[in-house]
Amino acid sequence: MRGLFTLVFSCMIASVATGQTAMPAETRNAALRYWLAYAEMHDPPDKSTSDLLEKTAAGDLPWDEAKLGPLVDGNVAAIETLQRASRLPDCDWGLEYSEGPAASIAPVVKGRVLGRLNAAYGIRLAAKGDTQGAVDAWVANIRFSQHLAKGGSLIFSLIATNVLQSSLHALTQAAQSGSLNERQKRQIESAVRAIPETGFDWGEAMYFEEVATAVFLRQLSEAPVPRIYFQEATGKAARADFSVPAAADVAQFHKTMAAGETILELPPEETGAKLPAIETEIKGLQPIVRETIPSYERVNDVRLKVRAQRQQLLDALAAQNDSRH
Repeated sequence: MRGLFTLVFSCMIASVATGQTAMPAETRNAALRYWLAYAEMHDPPDKSTSDLLEKTAAGDLPWDEAKLGPLVDGNVAAIETLQRASRLPDCDWGLEYSEGPAASIAPVVKGRVLGRLNAAYGIRLAAKGDTQGAVDAWVANIRFSQHLAKGGSLIFSLIATNVLQSSLHALTQAAQSGSLNERQKRQIESAVRAIPETGFDWGEAMYFEEVATAVFLRQLSEAPVPRIYFQEATGKAARADFSVPAAADVAQFHKTMAAGETILELPPEETGAKLPAIETEIKGLQPIVRETIPSYERVNDVRLKVRAQRQQLLDALAAQNDSRH
């Protein structure tokens, strides 16, 4: 028995030594890793700290080590998990659009907090002189913003925009300060050019908005007491002239949404030129249907701002290159 044990143990050691131990397959789905990060995350303890984190991440306030340092220290594990997850190629949140208004948006709600923590983590590293660590954090947030919006309705893209803008702003400041080396500039430019000019696929986001709203309209028509269902689903009291949309109203809703999704695939200026026609269509819709449609004008304004920020960062990188030649 002693000889048999020695033989088995020797084979195990040999297997490890020759690198033959098979590693279990790891997920390609970043969403699973982000959920691990959310589980490790500790939210800001109070509203004042939350507000300070938000303004610091957005670049509106300087880094405050005394107030935010402990919060970041308590979230390093979650932040590092986010940064690793952002390198994975796929992201599927498993959203339940069949649930309509009841579908959870928890991934993006938690993502907003974690994105701010990661942005603040980068700001802290920059304040300590660790430019590479800061760049890595902000570039990870660019990738995270793309994952955050993936397969989500409009609110996912809007919250992901906040995550993206904080990183674009921080990276632009770093570029303008002249503190980036050549490797870092290439790293940033590669990440920025990999995303759409307006940040996200806004037409797709509006399509998912249409899908979720269609479920709501169907559930409304099937509800025993539609007025009560409307109030429970929306949190708003029904209008005095409340009525359930007819099949023709729902068909017009889909037609209008499809037209809007199409123009959001165009450059913002072309979208703006076509907005009056869409707005006219929306005004003619049945009241309940009309209230479910987001403002295309506001969405296009966000697209314009993101595109301008993205270009500002690319210009700052190019200017730094020019100044060194």
